[in-house]
Amino acid sequence: MTGPAPAKINLALVVGPTRDDGKHELVTVYQRLDLADRITVEPADVTRVEGFAEDTIVRAALEALGAPHGWRVRISKKIPVAAGLGGGSSDAATALRLANAQLDEPRPLDELAARVGADVPFFLHDGPQLGTGDGTTLEPVDLPQDFVVLLLLPHGARKESTASVYAAFDERGGEAGFDERAAALRDALARVRRPRDLAALPPNDLVSSPLAGELLTQGAFRADVSGAGPIVYGLFHGVAEAKRARRALRRHGRFWVTIPAWYG
Repeated sequence: MTGPAPAKINLALVVGPTRDDGKHELVTVYQRLDLADRITVEPADVTRVEGFAEDTIVRAALEALGAPHGWRVRISKKIPVAAGLGGGSSDAATALRLANAQLDEPRPLDELAARVGADVPFFLHDGPQLGTGDGTTLEPVDLPQDFVVLLLLPHGARKESTASVYAAFDERGGEAGFDERAAALRDALARVRRPRDLAALPPNDLVSSPLAGELLTQGAFRADVSGAGPIVYGLFHGVAEAKRARRALRRHGRFWVTIPAWYG
């Protein structure tokens, strides 16, 4: 079986204190994108993953599924690696979904997916989702989907480990005012009716980039860093506007023009 493994952006990310389990409390808005990897999963004697030598999460997810046999997985990568777009988590979720569909007795996947990674459960659900707790508690949100997303991966950008990004957040006391910021996110989310209303969502607590300001200057109605970065996104009303911004900023890095996707 073959299926898409779509990218995501965090339309907002508010981060709070460390929980008892060592993870951080957060409130985030997940948005799936049309940019996607392609995953093929077939039963096999032993599990092997082809097409992406750096994979560890797909293998771990399939081993956690506990099937009576292995799997042959082929990954065709389109999502930039370690960019903040959730490509690995999406690959794992799609592999789980495809493998589970081939079992004689399919299993519930949400709890298993949450053990694999905080972003993985989102990719098992359709539509935008509000993630709370450590990001794995999900509730659907009704958001407009008629906008265009311009992704910018800056030249020379290297993704810091997620642990180091959160450590820097802790060192600067970033959790202060979490309850107020989380409430402001929910309030802004409740008032979203049109794409441009997304501009009222609070900025990413973890990381920022001056390139978000550049995208706003070039006509984006919202721009921010996705997740722990380094990719920066801009939201535009149309493809032509996004492409004009891409031309104006092309010296800064690699670009992808894409749109929201409702399901994987």
